[in-house]
Amino acid sequence: MAGQKARAAQGRPKGGGTATRNGRTAQAAPARNGKNGRADAGGRGQSSNRGPDGRGPGGRPGQGRPAGPQGRAAQVAQPAAPSPADDRFSPPAWVRWTALALSLAGLGVSIYLTIAHYTSTTILACSSKGYVDCAKVTTSAQSMVFGVLPVAVLGLAFYVFMVAVNSPWGWRMRIPQVWWARIGSAVVGIGFVLYLLYAEIIQIGNICLWCTSVHVITFLLFVLLVFTATLSGGATARDAR
Repeated sequence: MAGQKARAAQGRPKGGGTATRNGRTAQAAPARNGKNGRADAGGRGQSSNRGPDGRGPGGRPGQGRPAGPQGRAAQVAQPAAPSPADDRFSPPAWVRWTALALSLAGLGVSIYLTIAHYTSTTILACSSKGYVDCAKVTTSAQSMVFGVLPVAVLGLAFYVFMVAVNSPWGWRMRIPQVWWARIGSAVVGIGFVLYLLYAEIIQIGNICLWCTSVHVITFLLFVLLVFTATLSGGATARDAR
């Protein structure tokens, strides 16, 4: 009897091991694995398969749902990158300031011609003899559009608009309609200049130096804006590829 008790004592483990009873091996009840774990039949606790960062076993992301506030904070939406198309609304600084300077110069001459039209042509500092005759040009029938609206007033309205859209505030307005209105106005302006040159050289037979200065300013502004639009369109196309 003493020998059998000694052998039984040697076969009983401490802390819930395996014990031999009647030739059978009994598995001790396993401890629970963690606070939220549940024991299975094999004695291993089942715990959440995601860590605090929302990743599953082996460092792989879970099923697309963040785990807890940390996971939700990690999925904060990043700010969208600016579209390459925005580059066409941001020409270099020298283009913006040159366009504004040309617009102001054209506005100044247009104001002068408008005042001369409604007061007296004698204030025009221009020759009145020979091929250059400002007074003859500004008082001709071609100086009125449809016999109602003076050409000088049209030029004044044109340059008031160009000063507005070529100002720093106008360039900051990244609106397609403003951009195309700027380009379209320059195209319309150069077309009107071509008509006025035809009227002066062919129909009237004289030229006006003040009118010619407005024509030159309009031509330079047209070239500058079209050149800028061409460069911006090419840069946008390269960024899109």
